[in-house]
Amino acid sequence: MTTARAPLPAPAGAAGRRTSARLAPAWVALAFAVLLASATFSVTVGPAGIAPGDVWRSVGSHLGALLSGTQAQAPLGPLLDGIVWDLRLPRVLTAAAVGAGLAVAGAVMQSLTRNPLADPYLLGLSSGASLGAVAVLVLGVGVLLPVAAFAGAVLALAAALGLAGSLGTITPARTVLAGLAVAQLASAGTSFVIFWSSTGDSYREILAWLMGSLAGAGWDAVAISGGAVLVLGTLLTVSGRTLDAFAFGDTAASALGIDVSRTRWTLLTVVALLTGALVAVSGSIGFVGLILPHAVRLLVGAGHRRLLPMSALVGATFLIWADTAARSLFEPRELPVGIVTAFLGAPVFALLLWRRRSGSRDLA
Repeated sequence: MTTARAPLPAPAGAAGRRTSARLAPAWVALAFAVLLASATFSVTVGPAGIAPGDVWRSVGSHLGALLSGTQAQAPLGPLLDGIVWDLRLPRVLTAAAVGAGLAVAGAVMQSLTRNPLADPYLLGLSSGASLGAVAVLVLGVGVLLPVAAFAGAVLALAAALGLAGSLGTITPARTVLAGLAVAQLASAGTSFVIFWSSTGDSYREILAWLMGSLAGAGWDAVAISGGAVLVLGTLLTVSGRTLDAFAFGDTAASALGIDVSRTRWTLLTVVALLTGALVAVSGSIGFVGLILPHAVRLLVGAGHRRLLPMSALVGATFLIWADTAARSLFEPRELPVGIVTAFLGAPVFALLLWRRRSGSRDLA
């Protein structure tokens, strides 16, 4: 005779997560509105006084000209229109794309490795990109910097996954350890190149890139970062159901019909390509991919179909504000944006740890 079992008690915090899930569409709509307002405001910040309405007049004029194939008029005059369209807007859009991509990549890495401290640079991607970038900078061919940084990130991924695979089945622990080994090797190579070859002003250029900077971002940077987020970020975002299965472990994911090894390789490769494209235009900007996924989980829960798009919106807004602060707080001097994200990110991460001290697994 079969004895009926009492239903299992709901885990602690389950009611809060269900409430967050019901509110997810409202959070997404609010985050999109905040992102749009933040981007508009950021374009107005600077020595030249520009009103929000002027920003949209300039954007509307140029978009209308692109759609019609005609020459764009300058509704604000050549000087102010050039400041909006050629200087500030590309930088703001690049910041939004880089922030969105890093946040999504960080959330995916945390799921694939089941490591709450994972970020997009975990597999040595940042160190590999830095080695490639520094190499071309000291050779005086900075025009190749995006290509060299991207190639360095991809080679770092190949080395990390190759090392993890040589140890047997690729597991989260082996992947993390292999990534740390590759990161240390690439960092040592970067330091050696700087020590042996860098002279004169190249030190300042290298240092700014290593700290992360969006200074000088133009429409080419928008095309690289925005295209990567639209293509590769979308591929990651639509894998939400698969990532939810990984949260329960490889055995559970396999029982649900997922080819664990192939899926992990594929998603890690997509994350690496996305991160490589972003690092190529911005340098190494820390804390965005580590902190924001955890913060967003507090709003919409751990389900990746809600977490990933919300992380993209919050990441884009966060980096817009961080870059605005970097270029305006100490004007006319400009900070690398990576310094600002570290100053903001470290206290926020400590706050999240404090909030989770009661035993939640999110930041265990």
